[in-house]
Amino acid sequence: IDRECSVDFIDINMGCPIDIVVDKGAGSALLTKPMRMKNIIQATSAILDKPLTIKVRTGYLEGRNRVDALIGDISRWGASAVTIHGRSRQQRYSKLADWDYIYQCAEKASETLQVLGNGDVFSYTDWNKHLSDCPKLSTCMIARGALIKPWIFTEIKEQRHWDISSNERFSILKDFVHNGLEHWGSDSKGVETTRHFLLEWLSYTYRYIPIGLLEIMPQRSNWRPPSYFGRDDLETLMASDSAADWIRISEMLLGPVPSGFSFAPKHKSNAYDKAENG
Repeated sequence: IDRECSVDFIDINMGCPIDIVVDKGAGSALLTKPMRMKNIIQATSAILDKPLTIKVRTGYLEGRNRVDALIGDISRWGASAVTIHGRSRQQRYSKLADWDYIYQCAEKASETLQVLGNGDVFSYTDWNKHLSDCPKLSTCMIARGALIKPWIFTEIKEQRHWDISSNERFSILKDFVHNGLEHWGSDSKGVETTRHFLLEWLSYTYRYIPIGLLEIMPQRSNWRPPSYFGRDDLETLMASDSAADWIRISEMLLGPVPSGFSFAPKHKSNAYDKAENG
């Protein structure tokens, strides 16, 4: 990658909580094996011309945070930056991220290690607050916020809440579909591949609550409001948590689904592994 690709940096995700990754000893499983983390970071950074960055979670099990004990070693091992997701692996995405712990880790980091915070940044006010609360943070990472409301970057850049219309949101979906067909092709296989990724994305976008309907500003990423009517039929359709309605939206953009088609999202964004805590 370093030799053949034009990249600014190479990132190793040592925080992924997904079972298929963790069961192979990768992702957040590495948090239980700091010597393996050390070997990976040292071996990789030694052969790169580009900066090496890593992403971690607070720890593997809830209540057993360990990144603060490793933060001093991470830069010595050769990483240029670390992104800290303020949840344990066991916690997945349930409960709010622990930003106080992220700040604690940032304060312990050396001057040569950039520390990025990650978790529940869903508005420009969230972004501003974290950077103001902890000046040692280099910046914040946007994750699910970009899946639910991809215009969050415009909001941060322009320092405003955007009461985006359903038509503007639909135009973003059109661009997504256009790019998918351009990449995978417009034959039946390309259409259905694009549809698959569109439906996975729609399983996030429905969580956005239009600003014009909010009683309290801004929306938090973990809010799950009761069913509501939007300001037009399209906005109401986009707010549906039904996979059948997501399929309807896909048909508005890609035509009818094949006979016998069904869809169930693969992610478990609110999963919590109780069994792993004994």
